[in-house]
Amino acid sequence: MAAAVAMRGSSSDGGGYDKVSGMDSGKYVRYTPEQVEALERVYADCPKPTSSRRQQLLRECPILANIEPKQIKVWFQNRRCRDKQRKESSRLQAVNRKLTAMNKLLMEENERLQKQVSQLVHENAHMRQQLQNTPLANDTSCESNVTTPQNPLRDASNPSGLLSIAEETLTEFLSKATGTAIDWVQMPGMKPGPDSVGIVAISHGCRGVAARACGLVNLEPTKVVEILKDRPSWFRDCRNLEVFTMIPAGNGGTVELVYTQLYAPTTLVPARDFWTIRYTTTMEDGSLVVCERSLSGSGGGPSAASAQQYVRAEMLPSGYLVRPCEGGGSIVHIVDHLDLEAWSVPEVLRPLYESSRVVAQKMTTAALRHIRQIAQETSGEVVYALGRQPAVLRTFSQRLSRGFNDAISGFNDDGWSIMGGDGVEDVVIACNSTKKIRSSSNAGIAFGAPGGIICAKASMLLQSVPPAVLVRFLREHRSEWADYNIDAYLASTLKTSACSLPGLRPMRFSGSQIIIPLAHTVENEEILEVVRLEGQPLTHDEALLSRDIHLLQLCTGIDEKSVGSSFQLVFAPIDDFPDETPLISSGFRVIPLDMKTDGASSGRTLDLASSLEVGSATAQASGDASADDCNLRSVLTIAFQFPYELHLQDSVAAMARQYVRSIVSAVQRVSMAISPSQTGLNAGQRIISGFPEAATLARWVCQSYRYHLGVELLSQSDGDAEQLLKMLWHYQDAILCCSFKEKPVFTFANKAGLDMLETSLVALQDLTLDRIFDEPGKEALFSNIPKLMEQGHVYLPSGVCMSGMGRHVSFDQAVAWKVLAEDSNVHCLAFCFVNWSFV
Repeated sequence: MAAAVAMRGSSSDGGGYDKVSGMDSGKYVRYTPEQVEALERVYADCPKPTSSRRQQLLRECPILANIEPKQIKVWFQNRRCRDKQRKESSRLQAVNRKLTAMNKLLMEENERLQKQVSQLVHENAHMRQQLQNTPLANDTSCESNVTTPQNPLRDASNPSGLLSIAEETLTEFLSKATGTAIDWVQMPGMKPGPDSVGIVAISHGCRGVAARACGLVNLEPTKVVEILKDRPSWFRDCRNLEVFTMIPAGNGGTVELVYTQLYAPTTLVPARDFWTIRYTTTMEDGSLVVCERSLSGSGGGPSAASAQQYVRAEMLPSGYLVRPCEGGGSIVHIVDHLDLEAWSVPEVLRPLYESSRVVAQKMTTAALRHIRQIAQETSGEVVYALGRQPAVLRTFSQRLSRGFNDAISGFNDDGWSIMGGDGVEDVVIACNSTKKIRSSSNAGIAFGAPGGIICAKASMLLQSVPPAVLVRFLREHRSEWADYNIDAYLASTLKTSACSLPGLRPMRFSGSQIIIPLAHTVENEEILEVVRLEGQPLTHDEALLSRDIHLLQLCTGIDEKSVGSSFQLVFAPIDDFPDETPLISSGFRVIPLDMKTDGASSGRTLDLASSLEVGSATAQASGDASADDCNLRSVLTIAFQFPYELHLQDSVAAMARQYVRSIVSAVQRVSMAISPSQTGLNAGQRIISGFPEAATLARWVCQSYRYHLGVELLSQSDGDAEQLLKMLWHYQDAILCCSFKEKPVFTFANKAGLDMLETSLVALQDLTLDRIFDEPGKEALFSNIPKLMEQGHVYLPSGVCMSGMGRHVSFDQAVAWKVLAEDSNVHCLAFCFVNWSFV
């Protein structure tokens, strides 16, 4: 390709030069401005025209008649090169601006730490002097040197008192955001860098729980402040924020009295609310500040009757400092300092209210991530599937999350009331007769028809169960816990004119679900997707009717690199995507009570029959299950909502209670299977007992490979059955076995094979050979079947196949061979996929 050696627009006539490859050194082609304009028009439509397109251009543009086709080709080459250079230059300039701003942040953080060190050294020297001069028993000065006196809140009954409180709040907030008022330590697992969410720190040894974050966002300060003040839009635990009073302040600022309600994270604890003063102002350097603190007394906000389900928590001086950044964008400092009244919750759940890390994950970094998400969407860096606008998809995520939170908290002012139980208190049944079953645009029951929503919910303590692994399994293996009849019942409430109980028209789930991604946040903390459940008709007459069910699903914290305080799988049946479609959210939430020291979630293989996972079952063998996993405690909350009509209320309540109990049993079974403390027990014996023919199959696979290909598959193929199976399980390439039948079904896969297909040994039999290959792969396989039958093995070229989750998987080569049993008959077909990876 010729290099671009001239610039347009530099000569007096506006033309340009291009050096033609292969011509004499120093020979250039000069273009007139009219010629350049004509070429630019073509380039805008087609930057890389074909030879025929260039010939057509010469014929249609007489102004280019004196230009040779080769010169036209060189012009487009040089034009593309210049365009690429400009884009790369812009990218590097943006990266440089980001690094410069990040360097400024790090320098400020370093300066703050140096001040903190100096202060500690001074206090230490003072304490030493006091200890030398005064007996320890009589010394009371140490406490005063290390304790910051609490300024009492002034009277908030008049505007002057509010302004005084606001100014004090501003001073205290700034001392936390940029000063040394709190001993900040870097949050484990959150390392600052140009691609990180920012610099995140948590408090050490202060009253309550506190977290601080500072980072860069490509939005103007006023836009950042507008977003952050709208707390319900980004803080999923925020139910409501209401401004009661607004008083003008200096510099165009405002003082507001704000009442905020937070959802309860689980059914085992009450919700929280705050009565605060919020001060918005502009600093002398142009920075914007929004600071907030609680007001004394518990009478603020709504009446006591409507707040009886809340515990009044305290917000210590907190807020946002937003500074303009050179070159555009903003530098954002966020401080959250709370006293969540941990005394009001059961002791086992107090870590949720006494951990600064939880506050950092749920509030502080969530705010920073949300701003970054908006910035990327605004700049066009994020493009979502199906042509949906980011704001629309974000609205669906918020509605799913809010519906699930409403179901868990069950607030009285939303219309929820507890129904009587059956004597066993494991599942709570709540009823809401004010909830609307359908939108007015749907046929059938309109708003206000007799009926409503029944919610069945339960919470349970999990021991030694990695939350991310559990939620990923629930997402990817729905058939292990869900009832397709229930899904069909919920889906039918969106379409039909009456809610009927499941079982009246039996349905059958094919076991196949297709996940269609819609959107995800910057760091995959949240994933929005559509799930299609494929139904099977039971009669010939029903074969013409579609029995598929669609769910809108929100997954939180399941990415292997995510650092979250809760892991969720929330879904609702959908018929279409109109804004008024009701979303009846149900799902699971897992909240760790003991945070892992490295802040990373487990990435172990999702396999219900994890007794078959030899090496991954023990931390010593694979390193996947750590001591943190084995000692991890978490609380699981399950909530499922069911529409009903008045005459079916008791029947639906009984069905809901029984269904949630069955789900609890399924989750307990899954938890036992994936718990590192369970699978670490004599893994080899569990393989043989869990899959008796596995060892025999492993021996046949290796013997047949050696027989057909003349080389060993494993380095120690003559070992005992248990050792051979372990080696096959951990073989680096994906090995799959499928039955030798008219419709080949997979019967066994090693760990790499399960990872490639994104399935488990239990769900493996739902996959057939023809479903994982694309069309070229099928043609290559079927054309080689005669050769495979004749010589016993065949090599397949590189290609692309499909995982059980619908993702494309590329591989460099595949080997297929016949697996012979002891009687020399073909037992199954084996495949080995070399160097596979997700596309």
